[in-house]
Amino acid sequence: MATVPAKAGRKSAATPARRQETKSARAGAKSSVKSSVQSLAKGFRVLEAFSGDAEEMTLSEMADVAGLDAGTTFRMVNTLVNLGYVARIPASRRFRLTLKVLDLGFHAIARKDLRALVRPVLQSLVSEVSEAASFGVIEGADVLYIERVRAGFTRLGVDIRIGTTIPAAISAIGYAILAFLPKDAVDQILASQPRQANLAVLPPSRAKLFPVLQNARESGYVLQDSIISGGLRILAVPVLNREGLAVGAVSVAAPSIRVTEEDLRQRALEPVRAAARDIARALEASGGTSYAN
Repeated sequence: MATVPAKAGRKSAATPARRQETKSARAGAKSSVKSSVQSLAKGFRVLEAFSGDAEEMTLSEMADVAGLDAGTTFRMVNTLVNLGYVARIPASRRFRLTLKVLDLGFHAIARKDLRALVRPVLQSLVSEVSEAASFGVIEGADVLYIERVRAGFTRLGVDIRIGTTIPAAISAIGYAILAFLPKDAVDQILASQPRQANLAVLPPSRAKLFPVLQNARESGYVLQDSIISGGLRILAVPVLNREGLAVGAVSVAAPSIRVTEEDLRQRALEPVRAAARDIARALEASGGTSYAN
């Protein structure tokens, strides 16, 4: 008879503990749900639906992978498009991630590595030509400035900082890159919406832009007065990969009041070309991709 109370005692002692664990777990789960934003979580599920095997997706495909209903997916995707993290592919019902997604970690990791490669080259270039120098890449419809080195304490007429975006269709760096991309890629970039929807300066028509790109292809550089900042003259040279495609561009900027086009060409063209080649070699040596010598 002594064994029964013992078993009962063990059971009665264990049950409250288990009940307390269950109660605590439920309380923790409720607290976790209360302290989380479900719509944000759903937005990340949409982003995570993309992969190396699914770089472009329709709304229904994203909904299926993310495990969300069509209406929720539609709202999430529209929000992500408006924020610039997802882009609509022109003339289709498909979507793709933009490079802005990388900003969540790129600023701390990849971009830091890229800046570490580019900055010494730009510093050397600035020392040689005594003008501000920049390196930019195409992101969506824009040029994204990855690195910029000023010449001393001189401020130019436009506030360009690391992370600044300017529509590629009105940028000398943009022209230098677009001139060395396949036509379908150029068409896609020009058809995309820049981050700055309301532009103070309208982009040129294709009839005016394409001869500029053709001239850049033939000469290997762009030299023009800035479209967005009066009184500034820009010289830009593309950074090319082994296939001859632009992966970015280097530019120098100088006040037009003291520097003529010919002066800038004579002083800066060869140094900028050398800087573009040095960046290409540095990127190749980093193992990220193949770039031309």
